[in-house]
Amino acid sequence: MNSNGSERKSGDAGRRVGIGRRLLLIFGIFVPEACFFLSPSQREAVKLFRDTYFSKYLPAVTADGGFDFMRIVALALMIAGCWAFYRLALWIMSLLHFGTRRAETIKGLIANIIRYCVVIFAVIFGLNILGADVLTVIAGLGILALVIGFGAQSLIEDFFAGLFILFEERFYVGDIISVDGFRGTVKSIGLVSTRIADIGGNIRIINNSAIKTLTNLSNVDSVAVSIVSIAYGADLRKAEAVINDLCERLPSMYPNFFQKKPYYTGVENLGESSVDLRVVADVDENNIYNARRTLNRELKLAMDDAGIEIPFPQVVVWQGKEK
Repeated sequence: MNSNGSERKSGDAGRRVGIGRRLLLIFGIFVPEACFFLSPSQREAVKLFRDTYFSKYLPAVTADGGFDFMRIVALALMIAGCWAFYRLALWIMSLLHFGTRRAETIKGLIANIIRYCVVIFAVIFGLNILGADVLTVIAGLGILALVIGFGAQSLIEDFFAGLFILFEERFYVGDIISVDGFRGTVKSIGLVSTRIADIGGNIRIINNSAIKTLTNLSNVDSVAVSIVSIAYGADLRKAEAVINDLCERLPSMYPNFFQKKPYYTGVENLGESSVDLRVVADVDENNIYNARRTLNRELKLAMDDAGIEIPFPQVVVWQGKEK
């Protein structure tokens, strides 16, 4: 499965989860008695909010008790206008391209904030269209948010953790990080969670507050290490000369992988059947696997061209002395 397909499936799953949360919130407002995780006082507060706003203004009625269809039409037009504004804002932001990861990360965060602001505006203005007093609605929403906040403390922790990630410049969109053994590229940093994609296109969504310890692999050059073994009977000085010559030529052969010249660090180990030589290259983390494979390949070819044997494990079976 390619990366685009994985991201599309992950996005669809995220949208389904978001819709489920919204339906659960609406159900909790209309049926607070079923919210077992709320205390009795919190259920009474939600019930008061429902009776004060939803029961009074939904459905919209006229002064003589009739149904006001124009308010419903105005509500639909307002929602369509909010949706169009949000899509237009995303399109404008997609045209903006910055040269730094920090700017791209902040751009994604601004898009996230715009989405939340549009939703909040649509809810408040929609209730105003249906006949509610805006100031009273804002006060009521503040009380409801306070009540729900006691049951969603982890959400608040995720929000502040996301702010600290940006303020302390721990990582940005496009950085390669490792969190709890999962290595991948940061795709987005939201107010609540961070999306990371590994080399296979698998996406992991991690709550910001759950990112306790991480390694940012993009801050400095990574190291690609290759161990090449030669037989004990091979000429060590000749092998070292071949390796040094190859290290001089690799940057010109593969400039995308080796911006710096690899270097030979010496004899790494004296094995049972081989002498192990260590070669190191400073590479970009995005290319570390390709650079390591290329280094291994060129070392093997160079040894073959020089006639230096790369040994393989051998077993000698002794059957005892003949009588």
